[in-house]
Amino acid sequence: MSALVPLPVVVPLLGAALTLLLSNRPWLQRSVSVACLCTTLAVAVALLVQAYRHGPVVVQVGGWPAPVGIVLVADQLAALMLVVSSAVTLCVLLYSVGQGQGETRETAPLTIYHPTYLVLTAGVTNAFLAGDLFNLYVGFEILLAASFVLITLGGTETRIRTGSTYVVVSILSSMIFLAAVGLVYAATGTLNLAQLAQRLDGLPDGVRLSLQLMLLLAFGVKAAVFPLSAWLPDSYPTAPAPVTAVFAGLLTKVGVYAIIRIETLLFPGGQVAGLLMVVAGLTMVIGILGAVAQSDMKRLFSFTLVSHIGYMIFGVALSTVAGLSGAIFYVVHHITIQTTLFLVAGLVEERAGSTDLRRLGGLAQVAPLLGVLFFVPAMNLAGVPPFSGFLGKLGLLQAGVAAGGPLPGVLVAAGAATSLLTLYVASRVWNIAFWRAPRLATAQPAVRLPALMVGATVALVVFGLVLTVAAGPLFDVTADAAADLRQRTPYVRAVLPDDAP
Repeated sequence: MSALVPLPVVVPLLGAALTLLLSNRPWLQRSVSVACLCTTLAVAVALLVQAYRHGPVVVQVGGWPAPVGIVLVADQLAALMLVVSSAVTLCVLLYSVGQGQGETRETAPLTIYHPTYLVLTAGVTNAFLAGDLFNLYVGFEILLAASFVLITLGGTETRIRTGSTYVVVSILSSMIFLAAVGLVYAATGTLNLAQLAQRLDGLPDGVRLSLQLMLLLAFGVKAAVFPLSAWLPDSYPTAPAPVTAVFAGLLTKVGVYAIIRIETLLFPGGQVAGLLMVVAGLTMVIGILGAVAQSDMKRLFSFTLVSHIGYMIFGVALSTVAGLSGAIFYVVHHITIQTTLFLVAGLVEERAGSTDLRRLGGLAQVAPLLGVLFFVPAMNLAGVPPFSGFLGKLGLLQAGVAAGGPLPGVLVAAGAATSLLTLYVASRVWNIAFWRAPRLATAQPAVRLPALMVGATVALVVFGLVLTVAAGPLFDVTADAAADLRQRTPYVRAVLPDDAP
């Protein structure tokens, strides 16, 4: 099974090279891209089954043993993230094919879109599988380089302006990350995560705390936690709908994944738990208040994206198995639901020509299927029973109550309030855009939505419902993953069998 571990990185990279060579054959480009992501999804599922049954799957790249060589590790957390991200990227790719990205629209030149999209996928999967800090940095840089191209597709003034902000912020966070990598190596003599788990505990408390805070700062920017999130609502909404959807679903979650990994494997014990709880509470509340003030669907969803990152950070800050399990479950849920909502926003724009709520109305009457596709994930995001959003929030709030203390209590209250405000925001969008009398945008002649765009969105809506139906088994997986993260021994023993305790 170890031979499968590099494939989620290698297959998209090879596909990117092939699609670039096939730039004059659009149908072959599309076929290669879809085949690559289907293969990646199949491999991810196999790795998850193997990691759940038998523990982490490790490969030493180039035959060099850890900690000297590069190591890729597919434990339960990494494999679960691979499965969800592969499913989402596949659906978004199908959506973009249905939309005609690159064929009839200047917003996404075909020769650029497919190779860049596959490179982005390779960067995401490499970050999930990275077994050392520098390879994690490489994964971030691969996905960021691809995202710089995707966010400015079409070269319009608005996209260039907002994309420039995104590029500057991303480069700044990468510089902080790289500086932290250099300092970690200077302090410990290694960048291998398993070996760092053994050596960082022996550092002076001040040095260890400084390294931890630098890494958290870098990943906090990438995860868009408050107050490091101001760039996101201005950057994401201007990109093409498929690009915005995959960014919202995955890129911030890679930052959250990195925070989970370092806080459990490298810096256990909750030394900065209080700081993380404060950040989580502010992210939840300020993010959702920003959403309340918006009149455009894309910007509104961007603020809900920021807000719900706070739930995940809350689970990490608790430093308990229940908290980590709830955080992982919520990451899986949020990747799916947030991506779906941005795809729905793209469908609304396709049908009505705008996502401005002031110009929308009557969509439930003129496009009832579109109304259903919005209503189900919107209620899921708001945490209405019995959807997975409710189950994920309930798990996190129960973990907060079980932890006890004033800060977790405040976070439980903030989480409940944020959920109610999310319901208010979702209801407001439904009442204005879908329920009230038709307005200027929706009064135009009916536009037939491409079947592939609708089908990809339906697939993600169904996937969100599957998470609800399969919440019990999924919580079993996330609980096992959280237990392994807390113990650290399974990861260390898989990577360094000779040095493990």
